Amino acid sequence: MLTLVVNLARENWTICRQEGRRGKPADSWRPNSMQKMLTIISNVLRGSARRNAASLVVASRSYADFTPEATFDIKKVDLHRLEEGPPLTATLTREEGLKYYRTMQTIRRMELKADQLYKQKIIRGFCHLSDGQEACAVGIEGGITLSDHLITAYRAHGYTLTRGGTVREIMAELTGRRGGIAKGKGGSMHMYTKNFYGGNGIVGAQVPLGAGVALACKYLGNDQLCVSLYGDGAANQGQIFETYNMSSLWKLPIIFICENNQYAMGTSVERSAASTEYYKRGDYIPGIRVDGMDVLCVREATKFAADHCRSGKGPILMELQTYRYHGHSMSDPGVSYRTREEIQEVRSKSDPISMLKDRMLINNMASIEELKEIDIAVRKEIEDAAQFATTDPEPPLDDLCSHIFANDQPFEVRGATPWTKLTSTS
Repeated sequence: MLTLVVNLARENWTICRQEGRRGKPADSWRPNSMQKMLTIISNVLRGSARRNAASLVVASRSYADFTPEATFDIKKVDLHRLEEGPPLTATLTREEGLKYYRTMQTIRRMELKADQLYKQKIIRGFCHLSDGQEACAVGIEGGITLSDHLITAYRAHGYTLTRGGTVREIMAELTGRRGGIAKGKGGSMHMYTKNFYGGNGIVGAQVPLGAGVALACKYLGNDQLCVSLYGDGAANQGQIFETYNMSSLWKLPIIFICENNQYAMGTSVERSAASTEYYKRGDYIPGIRVDGMDVLCVREATKFAADHCRSGKGPILMELQTYRYHGHSMSDPGVSYRTREEIQEVRSKSDPISMLKDRMLINNMASIEELKEIDIAVRKEIEDAAQFATTDPEPPLDDLCSHIFANDQPFEVRGATPWTKLTSTS
C-alpha cells in the first residue's frame, strides 16, 4: 500500500509540473490534483481496513468459532463370542480430527511419492503400498499407547509413521540410504522403531513373534499388550492357528488383527478362503468385524479390544474390512483381477480421508482453507523428504554387519569369503 501512495504522489507531482508549463495559474490546478490524490489514498486505506478486518474475522474464527468436539454415529461391528461390542458412537475433538487428517494425508502422499520414485528406478526391490488403508494404521494407534507393541507384515510404511518414525527416515530407507530408519539396510519391508517390530517379509511369520512379545508383556506384568497384524492371504497359514491356540491357553494380552483388503495378492477372498468371516477364525477366541475405512470405527474397536486384553481375558481377534488402491506390490498393476471401476467406486464412496474431512467440515470442526494448508504442508514435507532420500549417501560396506546385537562389544564377522573380515558394532 505504501508503494501505491508513493506512486500516486509522483503522479500528482508530474501533473503539477505539466499544468505549470502550460501557463495555467497555480490556484486552478493545485487544489484539484491534490484533492484527487487524497480521495484515492482515502479509498485505498478504506479497502485495506476492510481486508484486514476480514482477515481478523477468519483468524478469530480459527480459534473461537469452530466446534471443539463432536459425537458421530459409527457402523455397528459384527460380534463373535461376545455379548457386547464397541460403542455405536465416537467422540472426536477438533485437535484429534486435525491430527488424524494430517497423518492420513501424510501416509497417502508418502505412498504416492514412493510409487513415483519406484517407477523412476530410485526405489528398488519389493515395495508394498498402503494407500486406501490409512484408517487402519491411524485408528489402531488412536486406540493404544506408544508403550504398547505392534508387529505387522510387509505393508508397513504407514505403521512405521504412526509408531514414531519420520517421513524423512522412511523415504531414505526406501531408497537404501544411510539416514533411513534401518540405516538403509532394511528397505520397504523391514522398518523398525521403539516398540515396533517391523515390517516382516515372510507371510504370517510375524504373528507368532507377536505372541512372544505378548508373553513378555504378561511375564513382566507391565499392563502392556501387543497388536499382531496380518492380511487375509496370511489368514490361511497354519502357524496363525497354532498361535491362536497358545495365546488362548496362556491368556496372552494380544490383539490379532486381520487387515482384509479383499485380495490375497491377486486372488479375491471368495476364491482363496472357504470362510471369509475372518473374525470368527479364532473359534474359541472372541472376535469383531469392523469397518476398516472409518478411522473412528477402527479407533473405538481397538480401544474395546485393548480393554479386553488388559482386563486379563486373553486374546481377541479383529477383522478390518479395508481396501488398497494400488496392486499387491509395485510389480502388480492391480487391474488384472479387478476393474478400474471397482477401485474408483471405493474411492468415491468409502475413502477414509474424504470421510473424515466431510465429517469435520459438516460439523464446523475445520475450514476448507485450514485443511488445504495442511495439504500444502504435507506435500512440502514429502518433497523435502524425497530430496533427502535421493541425495543422502548410501551406507558404506563397513556398516554391513553392524547392529546384529544391541549393547554388545564389537566382534568380527566373516564375509562372503573366509579371508574377508567385517566388524559388527552395536
